[in-house]
Amino acid sequence: MSKFDYKKIMPRYTVIAVLMAIAAVAVVAKSFYIMTVKRDYWEKVASRQKADSVTVKPMRGNILSSDGQLMASSLPEYKLFMDFKTLHEAGNDSLWEASVDTICKQLNRIFPEKSAAQFRSDLEAGRQKQHRHWAVWSKRVDYNTKEAVMKLPVFNLKSIRGGFHVEEFNARRRPFGSLAGRTVGDLYGAKDTARFGLELSYDSVLRGTEGITHRRKVMNHYLSIVDTPPVDGADIVTTLDVNIQDLAERCILDELKAINGNVGVVIVMEVATGDIKAIVNMEKCPDGVYRERKNHAVSDLLEPGSVFKTASILVALDDGVVDTTYMVATGGGVWNMHGRNMKDHNWTRGGYGTISLPRSLEVSSNIGVSRIIDDHYGKNPEKFVEGIYRTGLADDLQIPLFGSTPARIRMPRKAANGQYENWSKTALPWMSIGYETQVPPISTLTFYNAIANNGKMMRPRFVKEVQKDGVTIAEYPPFVMRNRIAKESTIKTMQTILTHVVSQGLGKKAGSKSFAVAGKTGTAQISQGAGGYKSGVTNYLLSFCGFFPADNPRYSCIVCIQKAGLPASGGGMCGPVFRNVAEGIMAQNLKLLVSDARDSSSILLPDVKYGNLTAANIVLSRLGFKTQGNSGSHQETPVWGYVSREKTGMNMKQDKIYGKQYVPTVLGMGARDAVYMLEGRGVKVKLSGRGKVVEQSLPAGHKIAKGDVCILRLN
Repeated sequence: MSKFDYKKIMPRYTVIAVLMAIAAVAVVAKSFYIMTVKRDYWEKVASRQKADSVTVKPMRGNILSSDGQLMASSLPEYKLFMDFKTLHEAGNDSLWEASVDTICKQLNRIFPEKSAAQFRSDLEAGRQKQHRHWAVWSKRVDYNTKEAVMKLPVFNLKSIRGGFHVEEFNARRRPFGSLAGRTVGDLYGAKDTARFGLELSYDSVLRGTEGITHRRKVMNHYLSIVDTPPVDGADIVTTLDVNIQDLAERCILDELKAINGNVGVVIVMEVATGDIKAIVNMEKCPDGVYRERKNHAVSDLLEPGSVFKTASILVALDDGVVDTTYMVATGGGVWNMHGRNMKDHNWTRGGYGTISLPRSLEVSSNIGVSRIIDDHYGKNPEKFVEGIYRTGLADDLQIPLFGSTPARIRMPRKAANGQYENWSKTALPWMSIGYETQVPPISTLTFYNAIANNGKMMRPRFVKEVQKDGVTIAEYPPFVMRNRIAKESTIKTMQTILTHVVSQGLGKKAGSKSFAVAGKTGTAQISQGAGGYKSGVTNYLLSFCGFFPADNPRYSCIVCIQKAGLPASGGGMCGPVFRNVAEGIMAQNLKLLVSDARDSSSILLPDVKYGNLTAANIVLSRLGFKTQGNSGSHQETPVWGYVSREKTGMNMKQDKIYGKQYVPTVLGMGARDAVYMLEGRGVKVKLSGRGKVVEQSLPAGHKIAKGDVCILRLN
């Protein structure tokens, strides 16, 4: 008989199976309930326990000047928040209530703009809402302020107990303030997005690469696990010179304020390399203050005026159609050019009459230059424009600044019938003197820089290299755009003419007594669009472009000023700015020898204080000075006295020596000798001031008593 009792065992297994089935159905039902009805709740819970693919922002690279000074850097800033839900769950509500008055008073001390009562009202509103991310202070704060807040009650607890937490941001700071602001650039606040300038052009280099982490809560602690570490941005080294930039800004601002100008531009370029050492773009704002709002230096497409005449004459000389002996008639200052009168600036005084080609540039004769070009290129204007293109004026300089644009110089175009479609008979004469074209200041400067560089045209360079942790990882060497813009003889001739423009022409105010300057003035009316040149008050573009020193050019510079109404003079208003910038730059680079400072009034012998003649004799002898008189050089005890300067050397005179029981004179001594002499006689010394002894409280010859104190005043 089988030991298995089917009737007794099977009911038990059935009950167990039913119970397990019921439990399984309950688990499935509960799971379904959680997945549907409670889904949102548990997703919020899960989000507090973990965070996947959290981006970690890298540190943005720095922008440095040519000598390594910081022009833009990233510094950490913080926003302060309170998690009142965490504070409640941690059971610290009573601690908050006991500390809230102290917290608010201390917050008022740190942030005086907001009263303690306002802080309390604001924080209590967040606590009533049980807000998890309530702003303690609405603005970003620096590291020191954040640390001060974290020392307050409750805020000094760990975030999982007190709820206080911070968010870190990379704030962009410029140590030199607004200096070269439009060129260096800026970012959009909390977005860390570049707006303009080098910040925008080199954003991919400066930004770096974001990292990725994920967060898990383990044993009431949040752990951040790095999946991909962030790669900090690299630094860029610009060509800008902080000192030259500051000098240029101050010079143009002084002139703009003096003449009530609207816009002022200064660019300084290094001749040999094309390095931009300074670039200023000052503009008068509605509140009357001058600021940098737009990079006029690279984006202003305006008719350049008379600074363009240099290119016109250069083309004519290079083509060989004229030479420096060529004479041109300018009449009485007014000349009819194809039905339209052209005037020289002195037409009311009778003009210049017949003048030479160099003189036409020296006095900036509109008639002289336009007649030269029209007489030799009037039937073939394409050849003239091709010559202008050959100078590089219309080249795309590839400036790494947002808004930059190349010059616009139109080429004559003929239709099928042989007639010009976009050209008139007056186009060429007026183009030759700087109208009918649009040239930004930096293109004009690049052209003049090529003349200074013996015909070699350099691309303007703003960034020299990219560095990472002090190591150069990329270089941007000087780039030659054109090896020669004209024949060598033509360049030499033009250098001479431009030097004469300053020495004996209209550019005299740009000249310096210390070194030769070469350049050209420019004064042009600014077209008012559809209104032409005569719409309301006439606006002028004044300019001076040149290089220095003229005999061995190191720097080229352009100064442009836009102003409304008369008086308006490129030489008279831009010339002084150019001179001040040039002299300031040359003074910064001036190195003097000690021998150059010697003259008949120089004092070449040192001044020796009253004191130990023995020690003084040793020092003077080692320095090569002749000494005479009693120095006690062969005595073991020091000799005290004066040293006077004589024509034959240093004369040492021994002073009267008092006995040990008397106070000696220490007037004129240094502190060390005076203290040594007095304390050697048992007198206590107190010092006041620094320098030589000018007064002693115990007179010389005073008999010393025990406990005597002598107060010495030094000056």
